[in-house]
Amino acid sequence: MFAKFFEALYRKVFINIIVKRASTVVYVELYSKKGSANNIHAEFETIQLDGKLLEFIQNYVRESPCCYIALLDYSNLQGALPTCSKDQLPYYFDLNNCEYKCYNGEWIYYTSKSELREIEKIYKETGVDFIFSPFVVLANFFKDNISGNLALYALVQESFISIAVFENSKLLYAEHIDMQTTSEMDGILLTNDVEDDGLELENIDESKDAKESLLDGDDILEEVDNGSFNEDYQRFSLIQTSVAHFYKDEKYESAFLESIYIADAVGVSGDLKKYLEEEMFLNVYIKEAKIDAEVCKLAKEELGL
Repeated sequence: MFAKFFEALYRKVFINIIVKRASTVVYVELYSKKGSANNIHAEFETIQLDGKLLEFIQNYVRESPCCYIALLDYSNLQGALPTCSKDQLPYYFDLNNCEYKCYNGEWIYYTSKSELREIEKIYKETGVDFIFSPFVVLANFFKDNISGNLALYALVQESFISIAVFENSKLLYAEHIDMQTTSEMDGILLTNDVEDDGLELENIDESKDAKESLLDGDDILEEVDNGSFNEDYQRFSLIQTSVAHFYKDEKYESAFLESIYIADAVGVSGDLKKYLEEEMFLNVYIKEAKIDAEVCKLAKEELGL
């Protein structure tokens, strides 16, 4: 009760940090005592907490003792698993070097302990109240969709793609892909590796042509000059390979995917939609995602606001 009274005396300030490939976005929401909001958006050409970025954040920290700093997890090693049972988790992944939390009692999301400590070290001067998983952002962004039929969901950031398969709010599969460490040829090699492994899709109830086309990259590769390999083709290739992993890995409950929902945080071109539709026969739905504002929503939900 005292805490609520204390909060009523001061304006609330939410500082939200998104670390991109070579820059850092800071999105600030300031609320008056009456609840009206003022928004500020700034981008800095650094991924470290340098002088200008630190000064910018601290200026808003000083605005109010009711200030909350949230950050989107940018660890390379992170993901989500389709259970919250501690006994079942080792079946999917060794989490000894990871921190993890259960989401709504249904599935867990995890991240590397060492990378998490490094993030906390970088922001030790400001502190961080919340570090949100991109899988939580994805599930929250498409919360009205994941409760429905089987579909693939993807959060497309500048450096990462977070992929999850949901059916009736149940997570079936997830994968977090770092685009920075995936070279142009890696996408091709990954696809070829899956083809060489002889992936069998006989149990998937769909036409033979669709199954074969799913992993057949020949047609699309003919259309794209490897010398001008673009990011949207790379994203397509990585999504294609991730779907193949979902079908192949016996640990996961696989079923034929017909739709993909993309939370677009970078402004993808129409090429990505074209690749997914023509090469994987997916129904593609792309929705712009202002990821900094989505992180802020999660921070407010955590505080019950």
